[in-house]
Amino acid sequence: MQLKIVTPRKILMDMEVSRIVAEGPDGAFGMLPNHIDFVSQLVPGILTYETIDGTECYAGIRAGTLVKCAEEVLVSTSNAILGHDLESLQDRVKEVFRDLDENERAARSALARLEAQMVRRFLDLEQSA
Repeated sequence: MQLKIVTPRKILMDMEVSRIVAEGPDGAFGMLPNHIDFVSQLVPGILTYETIDGTECYAGIRAGTLVKCAEEVLVSTSNAILGHDLESLQDRVKEVFRDLDENERAARSALARLEAQMVRRFLDLEQSA
């Protein structure tokens, strides 16, 4: 199978693999070559894949979608981190995703303030008219 992991910014990986294990909303599932075509939502977690030479590798996935069509498996996610060592990958995932969560919270807060200001201005305009 050809596994491709893409984010909005770049293609993180595109390589042939012999096995994939991912986690969906209903639990973990595995895929081997010749698996039927398949689509699944992915929850935040670790996607495991085995290269053709038998090396087990990992990708920390923020969340996303997995689509298997013929021999291609496409994983689309907002962010992912690749690694060969599960322990060090876990530490990197916690650090990077925590920073992203904090940035998203700050952005949502700023957006909420802008929306509130806009509503106040519309109310002021209504009262002036």
